[in-house]
Amino acid sequence: MKRPGRHISPLRVVRRPAAAAALIGGVLLAGVGVTGLAVASQTGRPATPVGKPALVPVPLGRVAAAPQPTPQKVARPVSLTIPSIGVRTGLVRLGLTPSGALQVPSTTTVAGWYTGSARPGAIGAAVIVGHIDSLTGPGVFFRLRLLHPGSRVYVRRADGTLAVFGVTSVRSYLKARFPTLAVYGPVPAAELRLITCGGTFDYATGHYLSNVIVDATLVQ
Repeated sequence: MKRPGRHISPLRVVRRPAAAAALIGGVLLAGVGVTGLAVASQTGRPATPVGKPALVPVPLGRVAAAPQPTPQKVARPVSLTIPSIGVRTGLVRLGLTPSGALQVPSTTTVAGWYTGSARPGAIGAAVIVGHIDSLTGPGVFFRLRLLHPGSRVYVRRADGTLAVFGVTSVRSYLKARFPTLAVYGPVPAAELRLITCGGTFDYATGHYLSNVIVDATLVQ
């Protein structure tokens, strides 16, 4: 079934990780090769810029303790808040389709957590993706590129605790140079990846040419 206008595509996860990696995800565009997130635009144009982000307060609640070096189960994520860019959204759970592609949110107004990645706050890289825009306007991650090192990201979990992350980098990569291992590979700490499309919009193909990837680490 055709979904609403979007600018992130199915992701294909490598089923046989390399010996050096516990999990290495690849992103394939129409089965051609490793690349970034991409699908044809259903608007044929980028979303119209909007004004200032909505005022979103810092969420209240018990801040989760730092994970221990040994494996430890943490509660699943249920919502995401990024006050500096006006993001407050529930999190849908994203798995794999029968073809091995990563599911994407069915609406542009919510983000999704890939259940094959770490739970936010546990050791490993948690992956959350969201749409940049749609036929009706900006999507949940429209302002993701405006984050900067030091920005705070809050993930509330099913047990009510908050995993608090500090942004360490905001980068844009051409889709043909998507850093697969850096995004999906194993890491020794609790980290977070936020991903959407971005960069130049190609009117001829209806695609954004790059991906915006935000890296963050647990600060509590």
